Amino acid sequence: MNQTIKQLEYGESFIDRHIGPSIEERQKMLEVVGAKSLDELTRLIVPADIQLPHPPATGDAQTEHQALAELKAIAGQNQRYKSYIGMGYSAVLMPPVIQRNLLENPGWYTAYTPYQPEVSQGRLEALLNFQQMTQDLTGLDLASASLLDEATAAAEAMAMAKRASKLKQANSFFVADDVHPQTIDVVKTRAETFGFNVIIGRTDQAANHADLFGILVQLTGTTGQLHDHSQLLNQLKQRGVITCMAADIMSLVLLESPASMGADVVFGSSQRFGVPMGYGGPHAAFFACKDEFKRSMPGRIIGVSKDAAGNTALRMAMQTREQHIRREKANSNICTSQVLLANIAGFYAVYHGPVGLKRIAQRIHRLTDILAVGLQKAGLKLRHDSWFDTLCIEVADKALVLTRALSFGVNLRSDLEGAVGISLDETTTVEDIQTLFDILIGDSKAIDIDKLDSQCIAHSNSIPPSLLRKTPILTHPVFNRYHSETEMMRYMHRLERKDLALNQAMIPLGSCTMKLNAAAEMIPITWPEFAELHPFCPPEQAAGYQILIAQLSQWLAQITGYDAVCMQPNSGAQGEYAGLLTIRRYHESRGQGSRHICLIPSSAHGTNPASAQMAGMTVVVVACDKQGNIDLSDLRTKAEQHSDELSCIMVTYPSTHGVYEETIREVCKIVHQFGGQVYLDGANMNAQVGITTPGYIGADVSHLNLHKTFSIPHGGGGPGMGPIGVKKHLAPFVPGHSVVHLEGVTTSLGAVSAAPFGSASILPISWMYIHMMGAEGLKMASQVAILNANYIARRLKDAYPILYSGQDGLVAHECILDIRPLKEECGITEMDIAKRLIDYGFHAPTMSFPVAGTLMVEPTESESKAELDRFIEAMLAIRHEIRRVQAGEWPLDDNPLVNAPHIQGELVHQWEHPYSRDLAVFPSQAVFQNKYWPTVKRLDDVYGDRNLFCSCVPMAEYE
Repeated sequence: MNQTIKQLEYGESFIDRHIGPSIEERQKMLEVVGAKSLDELTRLIVPADIQLPHPPATGDAQTEHQALAELKAIAGQNQRYKSYIGMGYSAVLMPPVIQRNLLENPGWYTAYTPYQPEVSQGRLEALLNFQQMTQDLTGLDLASASLLDEATAAAEAMAMAKRASKLKQANSFFVADDVHPQTIDVVKTRAETFGFNVIIGRTDQAANHADLFGILVQLTGTTGQLHDHSQLLNQLKQRGVITCMAADIMSLVLLESPASMGADVVFGSSQRFGVPMGYGGPHAAFFACKDEFKRSMPGRIIGVSKDAAGNTALRMAMQTREQHIRREKANSNICTSQVLLANIAGFYAVYHGPVGLKRIAQRIHRLTDILAVGLQKAGLKLRHDSWFDTLCIEVADKALVLTRALSFGVNLRSDLEGAVGISLDETTTVEDIQTLFDILIGDSKAIDIDKLDSQCIAHSNSIPPSLLRKTPILTHPVFNRYHSETEMMRYMHRLERKDLALNQAMIPLGSCTMKLNAAAEMIPITWPEFAELHPFCPPEQAAGYQILIAQLSQWLAQITGYDAVCMQPNSGAQGEYAGLLTIRRYHESRGQGSRHICLIPSSAHGTNPASAQMAGMTVVVVACDKQGNIDLSDLRTKAEQHSDELSCIMVTYPSTHGVYEETIREVCKIVHQFGGQVYLDGANMNAQVGITTPGYIGADVSHLNLHKTFSIPHGGGGPGMGPIGVKKHLAPFVPGHSVVHLEGVTTSLGAVSAAPFGSASILPISWMYIHMMGAEGLKMASQVAILNANYIARRLKDAYPILYSGQDGLVAHECILDIRPLKEECGITEMDIAKRLIDYGFHAPTMSFPVAGTLMVEPTESESKAELDRFIEAMLAIRHEIRRVQAGEWPLDDNPLVNAPHIQGELVHQWEHPYSRDLAVFPSQAVFQNKYWPTVKRLDDVYGDRNLFCSCVPMAEYE
């Protein structure tokens, strides 16, 4: 009973739950590293001139229950109106089996992007289902594994059309005027930086324009009208124009495929396949195109390949198209997509199947018919004579109708001149239709809905016969066998078991910060107060969201040392683009629009040059010295050489090499001296929070990876969230929005995402993290991340050379193990070590980035000393195995490393290897006690790319 009240409180704090090593363990680790305390270690590693005197004042740490109670009160200030606003967003019924077994399951939401396919076969199969669903509904040859949202997918379609077009002199892109306004907004923003001319007009005007390389139309117009675009698209295709079509995914269940109308590219949002509106996101966009455009396609594609034993296995196909490799020549800067949300949509299609989806779509359409006929009988005029789920109703007193709707707790679309819009969805009931009659005609009692229903069944022609789907969809067995909850639950669990996620082991990826995604942080995202809001609802209905966003923005501004934060970018790459766009607009406002040079260190992540190219900038590479630091002499020379054209520098801190560069302030000073701005990439903020800030260092703008530093989970490859922090002089130039006007923002400058606050529904995760950690906890997290990395580096440095380090051989929050000497000595590669780690129960570190032939390790602060020791022991054991290869005990072409990973099936076959079965699959005592079994052997990448196949394979292949 000698403990103080403060100590008792500390024992209940979330800080202890989030940070892995205990106080005693941290002290032992500090002894290994050579420091007496976390503060001393920080002083040894971080340059003195950038260390903050005290951490940003984000408040005291809250317990999990305190923070949840406070957030619940904030959420309660959101008003849950019934929204019929539409515009690409619909209320949904997420099947509980999917909510419980996927969205709320860390086996799915803590997994990393499937760059290591051998430990990702489950989510790869789920994504292949999503691609097959997309191909079936669009009728096209090839589909991606998701994009960020519908509007950015439209911008990607435009860019792809230009790449694929043979009309190289053409520079105009036509957009139909009944495409969703937020989509037009984002397309115009992207076209501005690419120098494209965007023409917006009626579709019957499109063929009159001679300078077109592409066209964008919408199958179901934003006000509800259905279009048969066949004649127009075929006419334009004869001229070589690339034809793009936006489509509502639920309508495609009933409507003819866009491919049959002549569309080259089809995209849309998969949100209404089970994903809540969430005040705007995250939502997975689907994207499909003709096979001939596959190498120009943005985003990731999952392909069917073979493993080393010749068995069917899945992988990310054509990875050489990605920005990590092609840099400024990449098809897109997309890094994070929306895997978790694509998987929800894919499983929604699997669970309901073609029959269930058709039943849902027919019910939505039937209720829309009933509403339409009833309104017409009451004397109201509909603007269109065809529809799927959306009506545009002309009203004499629009203000009265909207006011009456609010009195019923209903939102109608209000931005249409002389009319209101109503979009129905799968949650709509007969009682809701009666309420809509009350709102629009003042009395529903005179309406006999049963009689209207009979008339609609007998005489409905709101979908023209030419537009009705005539071909079957979702015929693959996967969409036709898991319709009971028992079967669905088992199928999802079967896929989950194939994957390695944070609920099983550390994922020590450099530059990716795979830290704890605490359950208390995740709980609020399923609260209906957050999940059900439409992004374009009246602002007063989203008061809780406004409080949440304002508080989180304030905390992030303090943590980064910036003056303002824009929450719109819905991925890290999108944040890079938004930040560069802000710089570009700032220069233009000062009459310096000619500033287009973006300096980028040679060590930079591939998204940096890809984003710079997308923002209309010219990349000039700055050299790094042998220690991995920016070469100040080369920087000064190039900054001066391009002084009249210098726009900015993109720099990562700590450096991509895992070191706190001593000269970072000098870098900022040089760039500012020659009129440029400093963009500090937020990828490594987990080594800055509480210790320093980009603003204090001297940067002007940064994006923040909330899905890294601030605990939003990776979800197997997304969602991400990439808000930008800016200094005061840049604040007026951050992205705005054409539908929702943001306070203090010049809205005419255009949006980068479909929703004004990006993926708003996952912001509670970061709010909870910051609030539960408090100012001191956030600083401690950064310090322990640094300690954990240095502990690993010290323990492994004699077995694997540490490629870059600062003073006294210390690193930042990650370290790079140099495997190149081993490869030269005995032929064992970083790939062999990565795959052998799977047998030890680990996901591999980052391979060959930022230096080929290396492994970059970032343990984060959440990993315990026991888990760090298990990883270290695995790496040391692998080093011992390499020595046995070096000694000739095992041949280079037949040893545990080159044959890794090993699967269960090998154990029952004839064993002819010079090492034992036990060593192959149980190489350590820890593995013997808790074995993760990969389901495939090493993937054959060459086979996968030479035999590109991106559809579901026959079930027999899996069985």
